[in-house]
Amino acid sequence: MSKSRMFRSENKNSIVEQATLAGGCFWCMEETFARVSGVLDVMPGYTGGHGPCPTYESVSKGDTGHAEAIQLSFNALQIPYEGLLDIFWRNIDPTTAGRQFCDVGSQYRPAIFYHDQGQRLQALASREALVRDKPFAGDVVVEIAPLDVFYPAEEHHQGFYHKNPVHFQRYRRGCGRDRRLRELWYGGEK
Repeated sequence: MSKSRMFRSENKNSIVEQATLAGGCFWCMEETFARVSGVLDVMPGYTGGHGPCPTYESVSKGDTGHAEAIQLSFNALQIPYEGLLDIFWRNIDPTTAGRQFCDVGSQYRPAIFYHDQGQRLQALASREALVRDKPFAGDVVVEIAPLDVFYPAEEHHQGFYHKNPVHFQRYRRGCGRDRRLRELWYGGEK
């Protein structure tokens, strides 16, 4: 488990910070952010619930109130937090609160778990900009909440998209994630 931390690395060309985001299936979110320049590490896990040491089984059943989430370590000089939020919005359905794509339940809710007041303000501003400029119908219902504790997921979930690419791609296609993202953000094109 981890709490928020920010530190200046030995290299004066980087400031390493963390962000915690929930966007449905943590396998899909991990794959998306692992490809982003400036993202140093992506860890799937659980946050936003009650009780210590949640497991995939207990979270999947909806017993703990936790959301599947990812915690990112990133070089803020290479990609700012606002840039991560832009990527986050484009990879979720911000109009659904208790599900994402084919995954139903509060454990798949979209949420931004902020680490400090600066992230909170940036997340709120980012959501307000989306509400103002959104290219789709429906209300933006994404939760913005303080990070309490982040619990890393079990080892077999870490890097799942890379370790099990056939299973991962079958799941992603079958869940309709990419089709829905094209509908929302590009009017069905692309």
